[in-house]
Amino acid sequence: MKNNELFRASGIMAIGTILSRITGFIRALLAVAVLGTALLADTFNVANTMPNILYNLLVGGALTAIFVPQLVRSFSDDDGGHGFASRLVTTISLILLGLVAVGVLFAPALVRLYAPEFSTAGFETEQQIAVAFTRYCLPQIFFLGLFTMLGQVANARGSFAPLMWAPIANNLVVIVVFAAMLIAERSLAIGTITDLQVQLLGWGTTLGVVVQALILIPVVKRSGIHLRPMFGVQGLGKSFGLAGWTLVYVLISQLGYLVTVNVATSAAVRSAQAGVTTGVGFTPFTSAYYIMLLPYSIVTISIVTALLPHLSKLAIEHNVDEVRKQLIRAIRMVGVVTVPSAVALLFFGPLMTQTLYLGISLEDARYIGFVLSALSLGLVAFSINLILIRGFNAFEDTKTQVISILIINIISVALSYLFLATLESDWVTVGLGVAFSVSYIVGLFITISLLKKHIGRLQVAEFAFQHGRLLVASLIGMVPFLIISIIFNWSYDDASLILRAARLALLLGGSGLGYLFAAKALKVSEIAGLKGFATSVLRRRRKK
Repeated sequence: MKNNELFRASGIMAIGTILSRITGFIRALLAVAVLGTALLADTFNVANTMPNILYNLLVGGALTAIFVPQLVRSFSDDDGGHGFASRLVTTISLILLGLVAVGVLFAPALVRLYAPEFSTAGFETEQQIAVAFTRYCLPQIFFLGLFTMLGQVANARGSFAPLMWAPIANNLVVIVVFAAMLIAERSLAIGTITDLQVQLLGWGTTLGVVVQALILIPVVKRSGIHLRPMFGVQGLGKSFGLAGWTLVYVLISQLGYLVTVNVATSAAVRSAQAGVTTGVGFTPFTSAYYIMLLPYSIVTISIVTALLPHLSKLAIEHNVDEVRKQLIRAIRMVGVVTVPSAVALLFFGPLMTQTLYLGISLEDARYIGFVLSALSLGLVAFSINLILIRGFNAFEDTKTQVISILIINIISVALSYLFLATLESDWVTVGLGVAFSVSYIVGLFITISLLKKHIGRLQVAEFAFQHGRLLVASLIGMVPFLIISIIFNWSYDDASLILRAARLALLLGGSGLGYLFAAKALKVSEIAGLKGFATSVLRRRRKK
């Protein structure tokens, strides 16, 4: 798969992902406007994160890792893969329904596990609200699984766009729910939120996931795969065998995330006890994490999703050299966006969040920016690691990558608890951002070393030198604007929203142009490739 072919395969997905992330960001802004960034928001975000955690922990990671390679292989079966897909979808659906039932029953225990300090004396209301939100959100597990399975079937058939476009419907549903709540009640608080409002927010968020999943049913029908209920595990032995190590991988990852939630909510409770009114817990972390993921999601996910089926075919054909070339090519292409994005988030994080997050105080928004700057340090390593993990998946090696994620999470957990013990409670969440970044920077070298068993020595210089040039281009384009923002104190004054937005547009627009000119002068070939791709897309649209 050459550069232009990969650009074409990921182009429509990128557009869908951009719209998905824009609507998702509007959704996040409304959530912050309604719930704030303090403990009430933490109760909702812990509960709404729970379905994703449990789903990924027990099923989701395995599906993503094994479904496409195994489906590609099943196409050579006598029935064209229909039986394999139907049995796997039926089996996983039954597992997910059982998981929902168990989760709803043990919701109080789950909240105590992920937010133990909500059980502290004086925080009983927070505990009760978190449990209620959790029960309303847990049915999302089933529909997350259905969405993933249907989307992966479509991917295996070469239909990539729907998986990127369906979340837009999810976001629109939740936007309507939060907008209605904002119109009806300007803001909510722990002491004033009613049971009906908790139900509307919880069930409304779940409804978005339901719509997201069901919208893919006609897409799968058009792909040529005919799914029907098929009970039994005939032919699924290898899939579940591969899933075993993937579950270990996801278990380690989610245990690390459990620590992040624990530490963040603990910091929030301790800050509240100390009289700190600024939101400094789990909600600022998730809000910053969402912004950090924007460039990663738009570019990395789009390219990796288009690349994985092709990598699987190359691995089946034992074309190791081409697998290595495709991985290097993907890393270089992704770096064109992630490297300057990381620098921009580092330099202008507080100004971004003060402009984007409406309905909260400047101090709350600025704190999210500090967390964002800390997370930005790991953006590039995080993206490269994802691409390399897909190399393991292509060779159906779900065992070796466990070592990488184990080391990453050991570092993250150790640093998280270190920061909880040594930092002031209102700076712990910023420390969590640093822990994330350091763990993935170190973990990247571990992943590269482990991948040698499949593709031989990965020529790191082939993308490291290019990333170095991208970093230089980013600094050339952005440092002058950083100096301007520091001189005039743009990140810390109390300017109006319009003025903050104008400043941010100037900084990002000027920095972006400076980066592009500098990258072109440094002869980064992928810049020309992206320009050619964009031009070709515009020409095709004009012809239509």
